[in-house]
Amino acid sequence: MIVASAGNVLVWIVWFVAAFACVGSAVAVISFTNPFFSALALIGNLGSLAVMYLLLSAEFVAAAQVLVYAGAVVVMFLFVIAYVGPRRETPWSGGPSWQTFGAVAAAGALLVELVVVVGMQASGSLSHESKVGTDFGTPAWIGRVFLTDHLLAFEITSVVLLVAAVGGVILGSHTKRATV
Repeated sequence: MIVASAGNVLVWIVWFVAAFACVGSAVAVISFTNPFFSALALIGNLGSLAVMYLLLSAEFVAAAQVLVYAGAVVVMFLFVIAYVGPRRETPWSGGPSWQTFGAVAAAGALLVELVVVVGMQASGSLSHESKVGTDFGTPAWIGRVFLTDHLLAFEITSVVLLVAAVGGVILGSHTKRATV
C-alpha cells in the first residue's frame, strides 16, 4: 500500500515537472527574439511532451515524438534558420498591413472551424466510456489508423512540411542575393 502510493506521488511529481516544462518552453518558443533559441526551446517542449506520452504508457508515440519531431523536424528548422540568416528588417515597423489582418482573420476562421468540428464529432461521445483493445497504441495499430482512417491528413502534413522546406530555401536564396 505504501509502495503504491509512493509510486503515485512520483508519477504526479514527474507529471507536474513535465507540464511546467512544456508550458514554460512553449512560452519561450514564442517569446525569444532569436529564432535559434526558439528552436532549442521547441526541442525542450517536444521532449517534455514525450515524457507526458511515457506517463500515458504510449512508448511508441513518445519515441516517435523524439525521433521525428525533436530530431528530424527541428533539425530541418535549424538548417533553415542557419540558411536564411538574421533578418535585417524590423517587423511591425510600418504598422500592421492588410496581410496581418488577413492572417488574423484566417486564424480566427480556422479556430471557429476547429471548435465546430470538435463539437460535432464529440457530441456526447466524450461522456461515455469506450472499449480500448489490446492492440491500441501499437505500431501496427498506429500505422493502420494513419494509412487508412487519416490518410488525407497524413499526406497533407507531408506536403505542408515539403512546402515549408522549399519556402525556407527560396527565402534563404532571396535573402542571400539581396545582401550581396
